[in-house]
Amino acid sequence: MKFFEDIGVGEISDIGRHTFTAEDIKAFATRFDPQPFHLDEALAARSQFGRLCASGWHTACVWMRLLIDFHRREDEGRRARGEAVAQLGPSPGFRDLKWLKPVYVGDTISYATEVVETRPLSSRPDWGMISVRNTGVNQHGEPVMSFISSVLVECREPEARRP
Repeated sequence: MKFFEDIGVGEISDIGRHTFTAEDIKAFATRFDPQPFHLDEALAARSQFGRLCASGWHTACVWMRLLIDFHRREDEGRRARGEAVAQLGPSPGFRDLKWLKPVYVGDTISYATEVVETRPLSSRPDWGMISVRNTGVNQHGEPVMSFISSVLVECREPEARRP
């Protein structure tokens, strides 16, 4: 992870893509969101979606996995170049979660993040807070999900920020 001081508003990262299969959709739904339109093609065909579709939570969980994988790859590159790697702290949460379009079997979703705010923390001078708009877009260029998340990021020189 970059240090807080190195992260700028407007920074965009393509974190990866995922193609949703019927097997994946049903497996996730069986465990976590067992609604008929996620589990059964015939029932899904009669639903408002018209066919089997992924749980919104499934699309969000795939985003999380791809984000972690992205940060791991970035950190490995930094370490290989001899650069320090910042700690990523806890997240106080997210807001404005929207599932904008259904994700159907065979859809490939491309996930991206965009930094929308950076804020030093006077209560934790070793850390800063970033807010990020997270999006998923299908192969037709249509947004399927979005939300804003916040997370603490370690500062490189926290001593310099202390009063």
